[in-house]
Amino acid sequence: MGIGLGILALALVSFLAFEWGYRRRPGNDFELTAGTWKIITDDPSHYVAVGDVALVNRTARREILIPELKAEVTLLSKGSLDGITQQIRVTPRHVDAPARPDGYWFSYIVKQKPTHAEITLDLRGENLTDLQSAWIQAHCITYGPEGRIPKTRHIVLPLKFPTVEESSRWRTTAVAEVLPIRTHLLTQIDQPVEVVKRYVLPHAQPGDVVTIGETPVALMQGRFRHPTDVRPGWVAKRICWFFLPTSSLATACGMQSLVDVVGPWRVLSAFVLGALAKKLFNQPGMFYEFAGEQARLIDDVTGTLPPYDQFIVLGPENPQQVVDQIQRETGLAAAIVDVNDLKAVKILAASPDVSPALLEQALVTNPAGNADEQTPVVLIRPTA
Repeated sequence: MGIGLGILALALVSFLAFEWGYRRRPGNDFELTAGTWKIITDDPSHYVAVGDVALVNRTARREILIPELKAEVTLLSKGSLDGITQQIRVTPRHVDAPARPDGYWFSYIVKQKPTHAEITLDLRGENLTDLQSAWIQAHCITYGPEGRIPKTRHIVLPLKFPTVEESSRWRTTAVAEVLPIRTHLLTQIDQPVEVVKRYVLPHAQPGDVVTIGETPVALMQGRFRHPTDVRPGWVAKRICWFFLPTSSLATACGMQSLVDVVGPWRVLSAFVLGALAKKLFNQPGMFYEFAGEQARLIDDVTGTLPPYDQFIVLGPENPQQVVDQIQRETGLAAAIVDVNDLKAVKILAASPDVSPALLEQALVTNPAGNADEQTPVVLIRPTA
């Protein structure tokens, strides 16, 4: 009897170890990158953009098949889209298999070395000048250890680029002159330092400080997720009910985005400790302290301008590295900030020589705009 129980216990432990190992395997760990894009034609009546996207298999020791890859586009404009025709094509660019002349996407095995595809967007119409951006959705089917799983890469392309002269006028505060700077719709194909070089340096002089909103930086880093790509788990579905409806953590997908960043145990323990702090010590808001900075920075859908109003936007990653790079390559002191209309200024990262008091007083009226004004960058010129 003792031997039989021992064998049964060993079998149970082996099964649990096997199941634990299986659950930890990523399976179909595949990424379709946003790629690099070039504007081939940019006329008032004809626009062509071409993107080179990579198909990357990150599944260790396994091949992933891609039997389908197609794309669709949604145009955003200040005017009507009547009379505008759109065509979007996906062409394989494999080094070992040429594209078919009929445009058919043939099933392809992606091994450990990435392969590529070309996405071409072709727009025609009598007047394309009102177009603002193109939201491209590249849909692919992955076929591998986890079965047949669809995945989507969302790519936002700006179609309208303001001139340097289109920035708003300087505004006077008690400690500085402030210039909100207009940019194009910032996307994951942009780099913060290049945005500063293009739009800020023509206005800047020594001693100025450039600030960028935390949401635009996160968007440039590609830190946004469509709710269809989020799978709410047990923790997210239950804890989200306890947050105010206006909170970005009040939905299962919003809360799951936090869980995916910091882990379910941290979110669960932050919820329990936060509830105890509020009940026993009359200290509300401690959940955000225990859960970490990302808990305050997540913006759920409707949190920013179209088409990003359809996405969950996380907080930026390594903000100090971003401001350090800006100062190193442009000579301007920089800061990444989170400012709202309630006169709250949160500094996520800043150059060493930047005064937090200066930033708070200069930005307290929230001069930046991430909506239709599209001025996510602010140049501060101290006067004191």
